[in-house]
Amino acid sequence: MRTTWCSASVLVSLTALLWATPTAVSQPRIEEPKSRSQSQSQPETFEADCRTVVEGSRATAYCHNPYPETDRVQLHVECERWWDVDADSAPVSIGPAGYAELTERCWKEIREVWVSHRPLQDSAGT
Repeated sequence: MRTTWCSASVLVSLTALLWATPTAVSQPRIEEPKSRSQSQSQPETFEADCRTVVEGSRATAYCHNPYPETDRVQLHVECERWWDVDADSAPVSIGPAGYAELTERCWKEIREVWVSHRPLQDSAGT
């Protein structure tokens, strides 16, 4: 096979383009420390501490609210079987120093359990 000047110049041009093309490199994101003004502009959320326990097909969440704000919690259960209906408990408001147990179940196995939080603003004087 014989290389001509034209094909050699094309090869050199393509090689130079490939070497000059930037490539994406995945790097971990470094979070910058928040300044005092940024932390004061965002309100702090106070969520109740919840612990979930799964026993067979029954899930229970034990929640305690050590904060001065009321937190509304709800237990969500995702069942393993496609025909088994997922369950969400009724939302429960837990006041300051309050405690609640939430229970839901599946007919068979449980795939995932989590607790959602929605802080409520208490009215002044109550």
